Amino acid sequence: MTVLVAGIDAAGRPAHPVLAEALAGAGLVVGAARHLAAVPVPSGCATVVLGPLAPALDRLAAAVAAGTPAVVLASGDPGFFGIVRRLRAAGLPVGVLPAVSSVAAAFARVGLPWDGAAVLTAHGRDPRPALNACRALPLVAVLTAPGAGAAELGAGLAGWDRRLVVAEHLGTPDERVTWTTPAEAAATRWADPHVVLSLAPEPVRAAGMRVDDQPAAAPAGGWALPESDYVHRDSMITKAEVRALAVARLRPRLGRLVWDVGAGSGSVGIECALLGAAVLAVERDPDAPIRANAARHGVDVRVVTGAAPAALAGLPDPDAVFVGGGGLDVLAAVADRRPPRVVVTLAALDRVGPAVHLLRAAGYAVDGCQLTAARLADLPGGSLRLAATNPVVLLTAELP
Repeated sequence: MTVLVAGIDAAGRPAHPVLAEALAGAGLVVGAARHLAAVPVPSGCATVVLGPLAPALDRLAAAVAAGTPAVVLASGDPGFFGIVRRLRAAGLPVGVLPAVSSVAAAFARVGLPWDGAAVLTAHGRDPRPALNACRALPLVAVLTAPGAGAAELGAGLAGWDRRLVVAEHLGTPDERVTWTTPAEAAATRWADPHVVLSLAPEPVRAAGMRVDDQPAAAPAGGWALPESDYVHRDSMITKAEVRALAVARLRPRLGRLVWDVGAGSGSVGIECALLGAAVLAVERDPDAPIRANAARHGVDVRVVTGAAPAALAGLPDPDAVFVGGGGLDVLAAVADRRPPRVVVTLAALDRVGPAVHLLRAAGYAVDGCQLTAARLADLPGGSLRLAATNPVVLLTAELP
């Protein structure tokens, strides 16, 4: 016996005419009170009003075992951040009649395609991954919850060039769809439930900025790219061999925020962004080619121009920090923010000991290695030699 899971849209319309027939023969119907009121539940049919899910799962399992037809009513598309996952996890066989999801409805209201959108939820979980996805990607939809909605997302997007669409009470007489800025969203009270769409400027999206719907997948062009793939000055760039390990230690992915401090060309931060992370690049030189390099690689990196540590004040808390430039005062300021991971590259040996002691005193477990690479180089007559690059010490610090 299969449990039929039927979607009901925001206006209370059932998903499919088959539902009426299923309800007529049902021995158990489960759903929120508003959904039960929206459909013709037969007189005498047992019902369970959803609150805590465990009792409903027990009743549904008993119905399946007894061969009793059961129907579960849910919002929109029940397989899209909905109850289908929990039913399957409980071992229940299900069939689904989906309605239009709130995300699809929100995009439809503003006439935008959404096949390239990343969709996340802040409902019942830490909202920071959804916020960082809005910071990192050009097209994001967020399913919100009280305390993790448009106002909170707007406040967290201060400094990012985004437009927001807030869709309240979709499909009901109280429906309202509003285009707004992050600052305006942060200062507004929004009705629940609502959906938020976060959009980078149209020219940015049109210029080839990454819009796939699996933004945490490995970038097609790879990473640890050669220095020639970046504009840089006087070879002031983290070399590919060092960058490969630095990026690995930073653990970038969708939902995380990485700082690239002393960014220079921005190569480390850009490769973190290619792997889905939101990135803040801090660089004192206003003419540094970070923006041009980010555009070349199709990622959105927020650049903060100023000298660290002062430039770090007021920035959102990071999940990981790469320190490619600056002295011990910069490293101390980073450690004071307590990111879970800090990666430091040092060319001068006399800085290694003080940096390790500082990080350990701040409560970090510190590991490190020296990276030395020798690259193939041509010699006259077709011979080859090895050309050594400068050795670099890479420190990795993690909070226990």
